[in-house]
Amino acid sequence: METAQVGNGAGQPTKPKICIVGASGKLGRYMVRHALDRDYEVVGVCREGSVGKLDAFKGRITVIPGATNDRDVIGRAVAGCDGVLTVLVPRGVNHYSAGTAQAVLDHARPGARLVFSCGWHITQDGRDVYSWKLRALVKVAGPLAKLARFADLDDQVDACRRVFDSDTRWTVVRGSDLEEGDSQGLPVWSRHVGDPILESNRTRRVDFALFMVDALSDDELVHEAPAIVGRQTPSALAHPGAGRGGS
Repeated sequence: METAQVGNGAGQPTKPKICIVGASGKLGRYMVRHALDRDYEVVGVCREGSVGKLDAFKGRITVIPGATNDRDVIGRAVAGCDGVLTVLVPRGVNHYSAGTAQAVLDHARPGARLVFSCGWHITQDGRDVYSWKLRALVKVAGPLAKLARFADLDDQVDACRRVFDSDTRWTVVRGSDLEEGDSQGLPVWSRHVGDPILESNRTRRVDFALFMVDALSDDELVHEAPAIVGRQTPSALAHPGAGRGGS
């Protein structure tokens, strides 16, 4: 997907149009800001009760309220979009992430650029090497969250597998632990968790959003599941050039 404006057949330039699924969350609002800075036409999807969180963008974006796993809502939101940014949230135990991903995969126009967000616990090829801390978190906290009917990490795994198996122009961005703060620039990435450049396991949330939006126009990331880390973190500074394909 190109960020440059294109003609509409009548001599007038048209903006690239994108949809942000999960626009009202912290990550979503940062993505909206970055997208507007790049002069995209933005459609945002969020739960009806969260529409007010997007008031700062009134008059600048189109908001479609509804559950992100509602196929009718997603169908209306992504119509005519050149790209779709989707926050995969493992909310509840009703296949929320998988339903959201499948709706986007089914309704996005052919050739649209699709970028999804998730955590490091997702693996594309099984070659990621996880720390004992992350393994314990997934093994213990995951089942407890599911038992409490709060979240289902397995659902997020299912959602990403559907994306990996699709024939769309997808990217799955796997985020490290997140923190607030001023931007440090575009995060660096590697194909596998466990690579030295990722050791710091810390990314500014504003920069996670920046990577998502930047991926829309980066064809190198098509069919990749980059694991990212902050550009100014100690591990990124200690291992310049160790990203991309990994070690």
